[in-house]
Amino acid sequence: MSAGWVAVSVRARAMTRRRLGQPAVLQLASSPSVEAAVSALAQTTYGRQVRPGLTLAEAQRAVVDALVWNARVLAGWSPREGVTILRCLVAPLEVVNVQDHLQRLAGVDAPAAFGLGGLATAWPRLRATTDTREVRAVLAASAWGDPGGEGPRDIGLSMRVSLADRVIAAVPSAGTWAAGATALLVAREVVLEDRRLPQRTQAAASRVIGPSAASATSLPALFAALPSSARWALAGVEHPRDLWLAEARWWARVEVDSAALARRATAGPEVLVGAVGLMAVDAWRVRAALEVAARGGGPVEAFRAVA
Repeated sequence: MSAGWVAVSVRARAMTRRRLGQPAVLQLASSPSVEAAVSALAQTTYGRQVRPGLTLAEAQRAVVDALVWNARVLAGWSPREGVTILRCLVAPLEVVNVQDHLQRLAGVDAPAAFGLGGLATAWPRLRATTDTREVRAVLAASAWGDPGGEGPRDIGLSMRVSLADRVIAAVPSAGTWAAGATALLVAREVVLEDRRLPQRTQAAASRVIGPSAASATSLPALFAALPSSARWALAGVEHPRDLWLAEARWWARVEVDSAALARRATAGPEVLVGAVGLMAVDAWRVRAALEVAARGGGPVEAFRAVA
């Protein structure tokens, strides 16, 4: 293994040791107010981005900024293949950037974009667009591919499924996460929301979970058609209203898999994927804990069950 992989693996493992962790997150969730929770969080490893006085939305955004910062630091230590992996792993935030950009183009206020730096796929060009037609053209000329439409839903869904396809090809150790996320997306959009997938999105989803699953219109039909790489994400879900639990279990699977990858004795891509996965789970938990604190904190049994 190259010296570059050894260096980034050591750095990545060190970063995972600075996570807040479940016990501290539960304590954060029990804070009596979001102000108290944000002040406490500012004294932790998230303090570089989280400052006392932030609103709930600002603090949740800052938590993700911390994850992005860590990924960019790791990119500086990574060989070229590692940067490609990191670009795929932070790409969901480019989707968020684009969706926020579409809001601004529609005259709606949106938060400042996440600073992806060299981990962006096409964001520097997308940020410069002035209408949805240009957004679609830039996407079509990039690794994201043509979303098939200019509406926010067409663009958002296409980008998410396109990313799953890219992750499976470029980051095999995260392939089951991508397949599971695509199964959840189809379940949420088609079954829960009763909305057909746009044609290009359905075609892309077919490459990830198979054509029968991508065209399913009921939860039983979707579950039966899913490949094993994605079926786990909907195991035990009997009603669309339970999909929020399935999404929480998706994060639980990411955590278990990531811990195993990060513990690998040999430095390499798997350690990097595992470390970023663990940090992403921690950020997800912290954001959820802030939400609980904003509602007054108190008993956190329900939060403990899913986080």
